[in-house]
Amino acid sequence: MGKKIVILNGSPRRNGNTSGLVKAFSQGAEEAGNTVKTFFLDGMNIHGCKGCFSGGKNIDSPCVQKDDMDKIYPAYREADVIVLASPLYYWQLSGQLRMTFDRFFAIDECAVNWKSPIKESVLLVAAGGNDFEDVEQYYKSLVKHIKWKNLGTVFAGGVLKIGDIEKKSELEEARKIGLSINGGS
Repeated sequence: MGKKIVILNGSPRRNGNTSGLVKAFSQGAEEAGNTVKTFFLDGMNIHGCKGCFSGGKNIDSPCVQKDDMDKIYPAYREADVIVLASPLYYWQLSGQLRMTFDRFFAIDECAVNWKSPIKESVLLVAAGGNDFEDVEQYYKSLVKHIKWKNLGTVFAGGVLKIGDIEKKSELEEARKIGLSINGGS
C-alpha cells in the first residue's frame, strides 16, 4: 500500500517553475502507488500565526484562527510525507509556505510536550539564481529539530521565467524522488 503525500506549493504562480517540479514529483509518486494531495497555498485564505499558545484544544480544528488551514490540518495529520515546494525568495522559502508551516504549531500543541508529528519530507525549490545554501541549511535544521526524515531535495536554478524549467534535468530528479517513495520504505 502506498503512502499519503501532501504537497504544500508555496509559489504564487500556479503554472510556474515550482509547479513544474511539483507535477514531476507527483507523477513519480503516483506511479509508485502513492496518493498525492496538493495545496496551492497562494490561492488559500491562510493567516499568519499569532503566537497566542491557545491552540491544541481540538485536534480536528487545532488553531483558534478559522481559515483555510482547517482544510490542510486533516491532510497533514494523515500524511506520511510532506513536500515543501517553493520558489526561492531572498534566499529562503516563500512567505506563503513559511506562514503555513508556522501554523502547524497548533497541531504540535495537541501533543504531549508539543511534539511535532513524525513525517518524511521532500524539498523542491526553483530559483532564478543558483545560491541555495541558506534555504538548504534552513531545511536541514528544520527536519532535524522536528525529527523528520529527509527523502530528498531538488534545487532547480536558472529558472526565472515561467517555462524555464521545461528542459531542466531537475524535473527528472523530482520525478525519481517521487517514484522512490513507497509503502515499504
